[in-house]
Amino acid sequence: MAEKKLSINDIAKHLNVAKSTVSFIINGKAEAHRISKEQEQRVLQYVKEIGFKPHYMAQSLATGKSNSIGLIVENIGDSFFGPIALMIEEQAKKSGYRIIYSSTLGDTQAALSVLQLFRDTKVDGFIIAPPLHMEEAVQQVINEGVPVIIFDRTLDGVETDYVGTNNREMAEKACEHFLEQGFKEIAFVTLDSSQSQMQERLDGYLSCMQSHHRAPIILQMAYSEERNNRKQEIIDFLQHHPEVDAIFFATNYLCISGLEALRTLGKSIPDDVGVIVFDEHDLFRLFTPAITSIVQPLEQLSTKIIDTLLSRIAGRQTKQAFQQHILPSNLVVRESSLRKNI
Repeated sequence: MAEKKLSINDIAKHLNVAKSTVSFIINGKAEAHRISKEQEQRVLQYVKEIGFKPHYMAQSLATGKSNSIGLIVENIGDSFFGPIALMIEEQAKKSGYRIIYSSTLGDTQAALSVLQLFRDTKVDGFIIAPPLHMEEAVQQVINEGVPVIIFDRTLDGVETDYVGTNNREMAEKACEHFLEQGFKEIAFVTLDSSQSQMQERLDGYLSCMQSHHRAPIILQMAYSEERNNRKQEIIDFLQHHPEVDAIFFATNYLCISGLEALRTLGKSIPDDVGVIVFDEHDLFRLFTPAITSIVQPLEQLSTKIIDTLLSRIAGRQTKQAFQQHILPSNLVVRESSLRKNI
């Protein structure tokens, strides 16, 4: 038979003290309720001896804090959100917080359900990379006084702290690099999305094309497209645009599909087609030739995100206006975008 799990009531009976006294001591409220140090140490020593752990929800109700943070991202398994989530979790632990996280896969209804679940568990703050149409729900959380940090992409009209990177500037810089290397017909392969980060990258590409009087060549693909379908769509696009001699991919997973498509078509990189991708991936460093990438500062992003949120939770920035933190990415030039005759 399994050993009975002891409760606060059991502890109170064993020590012959009030249940409320045990609850106050366990939840760090002994001094506020004028409980003697001797009594506090007696209870804590017994709690330690029996290995008692308070029920999470009950402790949350007693203290008004759960020491947990809700993290909602697009895909916890990808090479951008995965490392950020891990670094946020490591830094949060040092401050006594645990991270509860979930992926949305770009599904707004899934995101709304997760947001409500985290609200019900009384998390102390939120970190969100939101899909579209989350404005009303996120604003409601903010109105309730719960700190929210938005990152990677913005929500129109929602006033809260934001952490992101210089998407437009880096997209323009990537295209300028192609032109400096002698590439002339630069295509942009992106998602059919109105999310801010994708629009900023598109705007950077279009700005560069316009300033150099080049006609834009754009393929926009659905986020939900299967990998094999993405590959075939890129093949069809390139066959329809044989003039393309360089491709700028707006995300790492689009680039992976693009590399498969180029191999199927027998295209040599960079002799036939130059390649640059927004976002890093281990594959791009190992690929032959290595792929030029716009590398986002994942460690700095995660640090800024969790530091800003913890400051809000602790009340150190309650009177401070919400801020936008834009961190610079870096164009890491590799063989895939270098013309051998230059």
